[in-house]
Amino acid sequence: MSTTYTFRDSTTMLRRNLRHVRRYPSLSIMLVAQPILFLLLFVYVFGGTLGAGLPGQAGAQPSRAAGGDRGDYLVFITPGILFMTVASVALGTAISTATDMSTGIIARFRTMNIARVSVLTGHVLGAVIRTGLAVVIVTAFAFLLGFRSDAGPLGWLGAIGLLILIAFSLTWLSVGLGLAADSVETASNTPLFLMILPFVSSGFVPTDAMPAGLRQFAEHQPFTPMIDTLRALVTGAPTDSDRWLAIGWCVLIALLGYLWSRRLFLRVPAK
Repeated sequence: MSTTYTFRDSTTMLRRNLRHVRRYPSLSIMLVAQPILFLLLFVYVFGGTLGAGLPGQAGAQPSRAAGGDRGDYLVFITPGILFMTVASVALGTAISTATDMSTGIIARFRTMNIARVSVLTGHVLGAVIRTGLAVVIVTAFAFLLGFRSDAGPLGWLGAIGLLILIAFSLTWLSVGLGLAADSVETASNTPLFLMILPFVSSGFVPTDAMPAGLRQFAEHQPFTPMIDTLRALVTGAPTDSDRWLAIGWCVLIALLGYLWSRRLFLRVPAK
């Protein structure tokens, strides 16, 4: 099948995916509300204490500088929350993919003269668009809480590009998880590690504050360089070598996710 037909079919599947979002907005609202709740919880409940433990804050007195500590922690945690926003939308993609498998629509698509990959591409592109909207909402909310950035236009463009790349990679992985799940309930549980691993990274506390074994895991797991690079980009700090690790992990996860998803879609019968 030609590239033109593949593009046309992918566009059709993308429109189908976006219509589902418009008809059933509750899942999208929940996926955006969750990172916002985490932001409020960590900044206003834990922010004063955790902010005092950030590098450069060790000598501050929490009772005297709680407001400043909380503001510093808001700047520190926002990139981790943005990452969790991407992971949250990816979790929803696994659920929608499993729903398609369980309702039999995938079996119907297989009988039609359409590009096989377009069915999966529609889910991925739709998820990337939803991720963009969710990230805009969460970022605006962070600014309302007092987040401020010294990053210039190039830094923000780099952050946007990295978030798109992260969304693309995690979405392909979540599509594979949705195809591999034996039910919609399973698909809602298996991608939860995407929401848990950011807690065992540099997203919420510096890895230096962790015990030795946990610190080594946090420093070498894929999400830490992604969050560190995102933090550097949105705060105007140098990205160092983390940016290449982040890009490399994203490319690897996207490639493996695509190959796994394609294999499952072509071989696993619809449920």
